[in-house]
Amino acid sequence: MARALVVDDEKTIVKGIKYSLEQDGYEVDSAFDGEKAIELASANKYDIILLDVMLPQLSGFDVCQQIREFSSVPIIMLTAKGDDMDKILGLEYGADDYITKPFNILEVKARIKAIIRRTKKKDTARQVLKFEGIVLDQEARRVLVNDREINLTSREFEVLELLMMNPGKVYNREELLKAIWGEAYPGDERTVDVHVRRLREKLEANPSEPKYVRTRWGSGYFFQG
Repeated sequence: MARALVVDDEKTIVKGIKYSLEQDGYEVDSAFDGEKAIELASANKYDIILLDVMLPQLSGFDVCQQIREFSSVPIIMLTAKGDDMDKILGLEYGADDYITKPFNILEVKARIKAIIRRTKKKDTARQVLKFEGIVLDQEARRVLVNDREINLTSREFEVLELLMMNPGKVYNREELLKAIWGEAYPGDERTVDVHVRRLREKLEANPSEPKYVRTRWGSGYFFQG
């Protein structure tokens, strides 16, 4: 049974999402402010967190940032319709995805299922990818850089995994968006740039001169294998 945390100060929204997810067999906890959200996220293991940007006490951005200090649980931000800055900031603070309000609950559930399915995928044989100080364990979904584990979001992990599995192959933004986020993803290509930038900040000794996740100008991104 998958477990979800829904965080929003609008109780009717929380009630609606909670009811719909429970009908699909999810176990759902809820929080109406940022402090409670952090308390629950630190005390429990969730498969997904739905997190509103506008919260009392702590903003959704602050909550996301603090959760990222101890967990790589997938986080979907709920943002105001048309507010591109909220979407970009959510990704910068470590969110995996975003959904704009007002939303269709069927879209919410589809996005949740897609993220959980990718996060929980298991290979029949344990496969570990290695290259000059980087170790990526596909089954455990862990990444070590020079023997130190780094905390990647599920999207960051999937971007790195795809690039490491195909060293030297250049992927443009559209190809990465389709491969990682899916054909029907409504976001734009800036999403890819944000995740690559955050990935470099975690992987690289000098993110401005990356050794691993490289750019081929005018073409796209590739892993220097």
